[in-house]
Amino acid sequence: MIGQRDTANGAHFAFTDRWGGVSAVPYEELNLGGAVGDDPDAVRTNRELAAKSLGIDPARVVWMNQVHGNDVAVVEEPWGARPVPEVDAIVTARRGLALAVLTADCVPVLLADPVAGVVAAAHAGRPGLVAGVVPAAVRAMTELGAEASRIVARTGPAVCGRCYEVPDDMRAEVAAREPAAHAVTSWGTPAVDVSAGVHAQLDRLGVRDREQSPVCTLESGDHFSYRRDRTTGRLAGYVWLD
Repeated sequence: MIGQRDTANGAHFAFTDRWGGVSAVPYEELNLGGAVGDDPDAVRTNRELAAKSLGIDPARVVWMNQVHGNDVAVVEEPWGARPVPEVDAIVTARRGLALAVLTADCVPVLLADPVAGVVAAAHAGRPGLVAGVVPAAVRAMTELGAEASRIVARTGPAVCGRCYEVPDDMRAEVAAREPAAHAVTSWGTPAVDVSAGVHAQLDRLGVRDREQSPVCTLESGDHFSYRRDRTTGRLAGYVWLD
């Protein structure tokens, strides 16, 4: 259910795989995305199962309405009955409040400054990489007292540069904004490596404590991949502080 967990100085990071939930084909099993066509009751149950497996209250998890942009919301509590905003990063200085990001090939980015007590979750696909959603999230963290040199960064399962084939002009457009994202597929065609681009951005921002998941979602049958399956579920990354 939780394919990767990590704890660093009181900051907790977790990334799910696709197993251990109740969703039916083609969303089997642990689909955590509420806007992909799955049964809402199954998604609700899956979110409860995932949160409880991490020892966190499902009602204290904050989700986003992700739109491939660079807007950031600072949150102090779950949305409750309020509309979930269209943002691609959320930041909080509330300990015990878990932030979640949904992906199925894009890069889930989890950030924490345990000293300042500030965490962030960001959704970085190709458009978000170009738009600068990760630098925007780091800026929002620093406005709450975080320092880049103290930030711990973890990126989760995502489609790798060897598999993310794109037209040559698209690769050129992305590489013009982030050269580290320039890639070639394993079969020799133009590609984009979003994870490499995200880590290059973090490095320039001064974030040194970084780890990247080795899992390629397109290659892994244990993970959802939109590029592979189109109609499929969503993985989640979670970050929170004790």
